[in-house]
Amino acid sequence: MDSQHYFSTAPSGPDRRRPLRVSLAGRERDLVTSGGIFSPDGVDKGTAILLSEVPPPGGSNLLDIGCGWGPLALTMALQAPGAAVVAIDVNERSLELTRENARRLDLANVTAVLPDDVRNDILFDTIWSNPPIRIGKEALHELLLRWLPRLAPGGTAWLVVQKNLGADSLQRWLAAELPANYDVGRASTAKSFRILRVTRQG
Repeated sequence: MDSQHYFSTAPSGPDRRRPLRVSLAGRERDLVTSGGIFSPDGVDKGTAILLSEVPPPGGSNLLDIGCGWGPLALTMALQAPGAAVVAIDVNERSLELTRENARRLDLANVTAVLPDDVRNDILFDTIWSNPPIRIGKEALHELLLRWLPRLAPGGTAWLVVQKNLGADSLQRWLAAELPANYDVGRASTAKSFRILRVTRQG
């Protein structure tokens, strides 16, 4: 798919909803998907690795950066039913699908909104993201420097990045750019992906 398609606010292709059956939080789930979004046919490889490698989210405010149809946000909400989960994306269709899929799973704790609609005073205890590497380095850096500083003290962000798309250089860049009270490290390597862990000291 043309990357400009799912990075745009309003995808140009038709919004034809179709069923999507996937495993999230240890159970099969019946959801919906559509074209014009990231990984419309299921859980992509990087997201699946993130979900298999990281611990359940902790804290009361959780964030999914770049939600697509919602696999990370929905899993967070299923694993932490008492937490408020914010899912952000620039793609309006992705947000609509995440909202609909949350309704299908009776998850009232998921809010899917545009980035500019997130309240400025909220800090997040856990952030999960399969960041959109293909938007380009400058835009990616701007995205991460906007949201990683929103970690609450003691909070942790988990990012999955493909090795051949610059995971190691991104790790070094984050370590150099984030404030001194942030720890950046490689949590694990699985197949062709790195799991990066960013922790804000308490």
